[in-house]
Amino acid sequence: MRYIYNGQPRDAEAGPTVAELVDAEVGSRSGVAVAIDGEVVPASTWESTVVDEGATVDLLTAVQGG
Repeated sequence: MRYIYNGQPRDAEAGPTVAELVDAEVGSRSGVAVAIDGEVVPASTWESTVVDEGATVDLLTAVQGG
């Protein structure tokens, strides 16, 4: 399956959950926000939300500084 992650195409055997994607890409769930196809995914649903074929996933992390 193929999806778009932060503007880059990604291939996967099966759709990862949002939690799996965050863990693999960031390593920490603190200060992270995720949207799929422009809709924010609440952190409380990350374990059960699967990235579907063709989805656009945007993952943002908070950065300290000014």
